[in-house]
Amino acid sequence: MADEKLVEGIRKALEGAKPRKFKESVEICINLKDVDLAIPKNRIDEDIPLPKGRGKQVKVALFGTNEMTNKAKNFADRVLTPDDIDKLADNKRDGRKLALGYQYFVAEAPLMPTIGKKLGKVLAPRGKMPRPIPPGSDPAPILAAVRNSVKVRSKDRRTFHATVGTREMSAEDLAVNIDAVLKRVIARLERGPNNIHSVFVKATMGPAIKIM
Repeated sequence: MADEKLVEGIRKALEGAKPRKFKESVEICINLKDVDLAIPKNRIDEDIPLPKGRGKQVKVALFGTNEMTNKAKNFADRVLTPDDIDKLADNKRDGRKLALGYQYFVAEAPLMPTIGKKLGKVLAPRGKMPRPIPPGSDPAPILAAVRNSVKVRSKDRRTFHATVGTREMSAEDLAVNIDAVLKRVIARLERGPNNIHSVFVKATMGPAIKIM
């Protein structure tokens, strides 16, 4: 059961946001304290599954051999072969377009070094390096899990954001997602909750309400 204080904070944030003509995301803003983010190991960089889903579809692309791409063509939004990697590496504009057009990437593990070498410059800065998957595995459940995950990255900033769903979701479901994200973030911090200065929740265009 979701924490009632958290649910109430989410309701207040949603009620305070004017209706929009697009599907608004709901996000949390996390502010850290007493963390030296100049040290890479202290930075947050996590793919976190949202128990109640993201509330909207995200686009996922898969890099794989012919066997893997045949398996994934009905589940991934785009499948890319080793030949496609070479083509994208030769055309920087297409590489950037790919990185901007898909929220997540997965790849057969043996292809990861090639992807890193040829496409790392466009994917890595955007936090979109593929999630490796075992060769010959069934991509369907992996892609389904990825679609319900969110990337949480602090980089070198003490204040960062994470999407936890959409405005159409219930406050209770959003609270479950927020709880999942905060638990993972806190588990990565050296002093746990003592490294959290504050947390706010807001709709895309709405007011921020403090929840922690």
